[in-house]
Amino acid sequence: MPKQYIADLKDRDSIDSPFMVKEKTLAMAKNGKPYMNLKFMDKSGEIDGKLWDKVDELDKVFQKGDFVQIRGTASLYMGKMQLVAKEIKRLEEEGVDLADFVPVSPVPLAEMQAELDTVVASLTNPHLKGLMDGFLADQQFMAGYCKAPAAKGMHHVYLGGLLEHSLAVVRLVDAMVPLYPDLNRDLLVVGALLHDLGKVAELSYERAFEYTDEGRLIGHISIGVEMLTERIATVAGFPRELAMLLKHLLLSHHGQYDYGSPKRPKTVEATILHYLDDLDSKINGIRSHIAKETAQGNRWTSHHRLYNLYFFTGNGTEEEQELTALSEPLVEAAPELGKKEPTPVRTGFGNQPFEALQGLQLGNDRQ
Repeated sequence: MPKQYIADLKDRDSIDSPFMVKEKTLAMAKNGKPYMNLKFMDKSGEIDGKLWDKVDELDKVFQKGDFVQIRGTASLYMGKMQLVAKEIKRLEEEGVDLADFVPVSPVPLAEMQAELDTVVASLTNPHLKGLMDGFLADQQFMAGYCKAPAAKGMHHVYLGGLLEHSLAVVRLVDAMVPLYPDLNRDLLVVGALLHDLGKVAELSYERAFEYTDEGRLIGHISIGVEMLTERIATVAGFPRELAMLLKHLLLSHHGQYDYGSPKRPKTVEATILHYLDDLDSKINGIRSHIAKETAQGNRWTSHHRLYNLYFFTGNGTEEEQELTALSEPLVEAAPELGKKEPTPVRTGFGNQPFEALQGLQLGNDRQ
């Protein structure tokens, strides 16, 4: 039987397919009967699961992180899909294809590696370029840097996510630099590439994404500064002040003490890096959240606990696409329809010019 992917499951679907166990906890129902809370994953997403029968027996069969064959039913509960398991059988790793279970960046790895090489080649500061050349030549580091996710649960949560996120921040840097004179572009680019380098050791990502002991005890910012300090020591004549400014980018990129940042941004470059890092991570997290709900045909997402918001899944392009699809047959039948002058777009309410409306608050946006 072919693999059934989580993203494709619909209410009342019968399930007989392998999944990876991401979470497993025992609980007790009000009637005193044990049950199991589960979370399964494959490369298409995650789904909550329940096991009501043979709990004590099956608890000994599999553990968190195992691959299991599930027989059961998909069920829509309170607007969210869940998997009600009837039978669970542990599978040996040799019998499964890992590519089916671990999400991977939608951007091909070779494409990202080529972009990374181009970015490093564009650096003009010899010390910063020497630093990055050293990182690129370190095969063990690069294996982790190209494979690690950018986070455990909030954004770019897939293999290659760290590299994808870092390159996205570089592109944002290059969009910002022309707008503000006297920025140190090389410093910002290297900061963008290395701000999360500690995540190669903070996270484990062979199966389900988890924190390592080092990640829990030290954290990626401190790990990253240690790695950076060691690498700087290998670059002859690396200026002390440049090293200090680069370390400050890593130490302050979370922005606030409340968000785990040892320091707050105290240079223009550090301020820019903080906001661009935050921007890319939030956009990716929100778009991933919206994509899951759009696949189920919802116009509004479920509640996003990080932002404490519901997001609207449309952006106005859907109606344009529908109108275009409807008008194309008409234009083919009567080409002169396609030559009609467009109707002018009004830029104000009534006789008021658009400028008079700027700053006008319309309604309450706190829903």
